[in-house]
Amino acid sequence: KLFFTDYGNVAKVERCDMDGMNRTWIVHSKIEQPTALALDLINKYVYWADIYLDNVEVVDYEGRNRHTVIKGRQVRHLCSLAVFENYLYAVNSDNFSILQINRYNSTDVQSLTRLDNAEGIRVYQKRTQTSVKSHACEVDPYGMPGGCSHICLLSSSYKTRTCRCRTGFILGSDGRSCK
Repeated sequence: KLFFTDYGNVAKVERCDMDGMNRTWIVHSKIEQPTALALDLINKYVYWADIYLDNVEVVDYEGRNRHTVIKGRQVRHLCSLAVFENYLYAVNSDNFSILQINRYNSTDVQSLTRLDNAEGIRVYQKRTQTSVKSHACEVDPYGMPGGCSHICLLSSSYKTRTCRCRTGFILGSDGRSCK
């Protein structure tokens, strides 16, 4: 799945399949300007920061069990979020500080450091990624991902895929080759 935020006409947190299909709103009320989003892939939670409401909230992948993690001045101007173990890590776009927020105890917030012009934060650790033994976009014997001549996108599950073409090409009737 692909998760994303939007605060155009209607602010929301959404999800869709990697090929853009099955687009679903998972949060669309009591939300104003969601600017940062992070996933807990193991427990299937979506965290987001709202810079208008000055809060960080969480829901499950279906949009249920919503609650506020932290609210107030400490989390103003958050532009990026990452999850690792018991903590959320965030970038404050106002002063470029890196925050560590205990996601289970909102009184445990620490400023770790300050970086010039920090705009994003990511955690790279093997445990943050779920493992899949095989998927529909694996390279076939001819070197083509998922049998697609250009781009392979996972669809509704890791077992299904959709082929797409680079700009200027059209997908052939076989659903795999680009012309």
